[in-house]
Amino acid sequence: MVTQRGASAKIINEALDFLNERELEAKPLTWKNQLLLVTNRNPASTDVDRLKDIGVIERLVHPTQKAQLASREFQRENSVINTENVSIGSQKLVIIAGPCSVESRQQLLEVARAVKRLGASMLRGGAFKPRTSPYEFQGLGETALSLLAEARDETDLPVITEVLEPGKVDLVAKYADMLQVGARNMQNFPLLRAVGRSKKPVLLKRGMMATIDELLQAAEYILLEGNPNVVLCERGIRTFEKATRNTLDLAAVPVLRKQTHLPILVDPSHATGSRDLVAPMTKAAVSAGADGVMIEVHPNPENALSDSHQQLDLNEFARLMEELEPVAEAVGRRLR
Repeated sequence: MVTQRGASAKIINEALDFLNERELEAKPLTWKNQLLLVTNRNPASTDVDRLKDIGVIERLVHPTQKAQLASREFQRENSVINTENVSIGSQKLVIIAGPCSVESRQQLLEVARAVKRLGASMLRGGAFKPRTSPYEFQGLGETALSLLAEARDETDLPVITEVLEPGKVDLVAKYADMLQVGARNMQNFPLLRAVGRSKKPVLLKRGMMATIDELLQAAEYILLEGNPNVVLCERGIRTFEKATRNTLDLAAVPVLRKQTHLPILVDPSHATGSRDLVAPMTKAAVSAGADGVMIEVHPNPENALSDSHQQLDLNEFARLMEELEPVAEAVGRRLR
């Protein structure tokens, strides 16, 4: 429930005591400068009458979804998440581009300058890499974070990078403008709470075997920490099909649009695992209603230390941006 603006501490505490007596496990949190009381289930009509008598309710929401704060029932209008000079969820499509892994200063700055010139909105780059094999490149760590900050300072592109564990959230947040929770960590609940407490914008990727409902409930962990700045990302799910790295579930975009107010991005690079499929799936994602895409770009993909098969080179990214412009216009969006 949304409490009355200016409600006294005495009234709030009386309402909390009443809700907890009814075993509704009320959690108070500040949401966009207004106090909410979030309960584990909807109160009965007699409970609502008592709360009205207390004088605490401004607006009562009875969500049918388990992910209450993420639901359309809680917030009807689409959320727009702001980070530095970029708004995610506005009419302008957000194009996040950059290498899978930060490998060197030269590599990162070359990509950052190029994608900025070509119209990208944000710069991505892995500093800590969750690799399937422990023998594969694991990232440059804090060195990569400092290089990302340098690239941001030069290009004005806000930086997004992945954080892998709760103990590293403060470190990554010191350098990055947006924190990424990867597919493998979608249900790492201590990490979700930690990025929620950071109050930094968070990009939450769908787990490779997660349902849409599970994705929304994962987002709820972040929202319940009082951080409304969550962006969802569809990046493909694991199926029996072997022709692509994952199966890109583009139907998830309109399904999520119906169920949640949170912005929605698509990652065609990880979804397909093949650079020749990135462009068509990017255009398909925009056509399906995504608020933007996340694309891996490398100066020399064949020599990349990770994900070499799915990264575009600079010429391929330039061509994609040119081809994407009329697609964006056709669905009422813009690239620039």
